[in-house]
Amino acid sequence: MAKTSAPRATYRCSECGWETVKWVGRCGECQAWGSVAEVAVASGPAGRTPASPVTSAAVPIGEVSVTEAGFRSSGVPELDRVLGGGLVPGAAILLAGEPGVGKSTLLLEVAAQTARYGRRTLYVTGEESASQVRLRADRTGAIQPELYLAAETDLGAVLTHIEQTRPSLLVVDSVQTIGAAGVEGVPGGVTQVREVAAALIRVAKTRNITTMIVGHVTKDGSIAGPRVLEHLVDVVLGFEGDRESRFRMVRAMKNRFGPVDEVGCFDLSADGIVAVTDPSGLFLGTHHVAVPGTCVAVTMEGRRPLLAEVQALTTPTAQERAARTTSGLDAKRLAMILAVLQRHARMQLHGRDVFASTVGGARLADPASDLALAVALASSTCGTPTPRGVVALGEIGLAGELRRVRDLDQRLAEAARLGFTVAVVPAEPGPVPAVPKERALDGMRVFELHDVYSALEFLRLTQRPRMGTGYDE
Repeated sequence: MAKTSAPRATYRCSECGWETVKWVGRCGECQAWGSVAEVAVASGPAGRTPASPVTSAAVPIGEVSVTEAGFRSSGVPELDRVLGGGLVPGAAILLAGEPGVGKSTLLLEVAAQTARYGRRTLYVTGEESASQVRLRADRTGAIQPELYLAAETDLGAVLTHIEQTRPSLLVVDSVQTIGAAGVEGVPGGVTQVREVAAALIRVAKTRNITTMIVGHVTKDGSIAGPRVLEHLVDVVLGFEGDRESRFRMVRAMKNRFGPVDEVGCFDLSADGIVAVTDPSGLFLGTHHVAVPGTCVAVTMEGRRPLLAEVQALTTPTAQERAARTTSGLDAKRLAMILAVLQRHARMQLHGRDVFASTVGGARLADPASDLALAVALASSTCGTPTPRGVVALGEIGLAGELRRVRDLDQRLAEAARLGFTVAVVPAEPGPVPAVPKERALDGMRVFELHDVYSALEFLRLTQRPRMGTGYDE
């Protein structure tokens, strides 16, 4: 007879589910303070796990049918782009984002478009009443005969709705509001979220239902709940956006059916959410006259090139310690570029307050925007406007060298399409020529330079330029 041991004491984090054999004040996984508490875990019977009947016989992989796992359009082209082609039957998709960013509006639009194609859709809301969702559907034009709506917070009731409606698409808003009877904890807790997600995904796989689950995020922007939630689902999407802007971006952080880090762009308004197929113009400023401290960068969001304007302002400081303020840019990257400019471009920046930002709420994390930021800083410091029609792209090293970036020709083609005529880019490794190498691409003049000082001197943005080597408009 198999032996069973008495329940053993263990300690579990209420934020992320991390477990340890002894109490600690700080979670070793999510670094939260005071979240580790003692829980009783009953040990199972000792010995081997007995064999059980299989659900389906194993077959050679070449005989497995792929027709059931084909992509189906969601009706939202930008979301199809992020997913790699559309919705896959039986797939579990987790959409996470900050409160008020528009997650419910986007999924209601996806549900309405799927129902418009004649495929039955079940929208389960646990955060709002059915009448509140109906009001949003009236405003956004999402009323469809095949779109079913249920307001439930109990997992058993949700499973009953699935059994009765038999949908091809299930939307659950949100997983933190659904509770499972007989499971310890309150809805939204680690144990509850794990059990609810596992049950929904199990139904999705067995009934071939595409399931889209809304998830919350913590204060630092990570997905709330146990990390196992991200492992259970097939696709993890992050919904990003600034509250002061209507522009929204959906980014794929995990995708078993398509590319990762692909993005989709949307415009959120009172009438609903619509796709933005050409978002570059949203991040470019409009200046009637040339002003110092601006430069245009070309960044890659997934496989899509986006143009964004970088602005900088440097002023003599009256404080003992100069200020360094950023918006939409990495503060540590700014500090590194300031050090490179002071060391390798002979710019005195230690006694100046520095402010750097992007236009339109864009967030630039691509190292290819380093050169544009350096050009904007030099332009503001020297008081000389950057020549019109110029884009700058390239990564800056600590030695002041310019490093090549990926998809360079694709970035330049996008800049040329939007009317830019001159591009400053990193040169290929090799001997430094007397004059910058020039080539033409889609009607654009592309100049290749080896280091940041040469690039600033070429654009006549150094404090002591050498005449006759710069770019003449």
